[in-house]
Amino acid sequence: EGKGATASWSLEDMIAQLPRPRAVWVMVPSGQPSEDTVQHLRTILEDNDIVIDGGNTKFHDDVRRAANLQKRGIHYVDAGTSGGIWGLKIGYCLMMGGENEPVNRLSPILTTLAPENGWAHVGGHGAGHYVKMVHNGIEYSMMQGYAEGFELMSKSDYKLNLATIADLWMHGSVVRSWLLELAAGALKEDPKLDSLKGYVQDSGEGRWMIMEAIEKDVPVPTLTTALFTRFRSRQETSFAEKMLAALRKAFGGH
Repeated sequence: EGKGATASWSLEDMIAQLPRPRAVWVMVPSGQPSEDTVQHLRTILEDNDIVIDGGNTKFHDDVRRAANLQKRGIHYVDAGTSGGIWGLKIGYCLMMGGENEPVNRLSPILTTLAPENGWAHVGGHGAGHYVKMVHNGIEYSMMQGYAEGFELMSKSDYKLNLATIADLWMHGSVVRSWLLELAAGALKEDPKLDSLKGYVQDSGEGRWMIMEAIEKDVPVPTLTTALFTRFRSRQETSFAEKMLAALRKAFGGH
């Protein structure tokens, strides 16, 4: 309120302050928090209102929610959102799923939030989160490729300056990307990354993409390796590696 925003203290209070037809953007953690919020909105919104889910929801849940809200005449739009904390400065890439009319109605909002050419209506209910799921799978794979390459260079006898190399590759290289730009910044700030622990969480979308790939008989070995490497990063001790050591000792005496 001190910055000029209008405050509300409950969903009911917020809904009462919005002019009809209303558009409510839900951006809370995926899973039960999103589910509870959408179901609560179902009981207090009215005909022709719109619920937008901008979180990382599984696309199957979008289809179910849309059908449930339609019974009350409420539109449901799923928004796959990419940009992270940098979106405040450069805008968010928005992948929209849902019916044409509500998405078109939201276009001024989407155009404001996204950079130029940074949003698209990609398909029906769930399509926005489906495309975002694949986006995140590609992101996992790109990150893993950079991580492995920079680890090898860190062990080189040449005593390479990794921050300089990351920045160099940003100028004309075929592997240049925003992720590489972030890598260059991190390496410049902490060349050996001593301030970090090698612990990497996952949002769940990589898992969903693997399950979808199995369902469609599509090989995704790079993503699978990247996701499993994240699992390994969260193990302080690995039973599998202990088992390897036990077997090597048993047959080789090492």
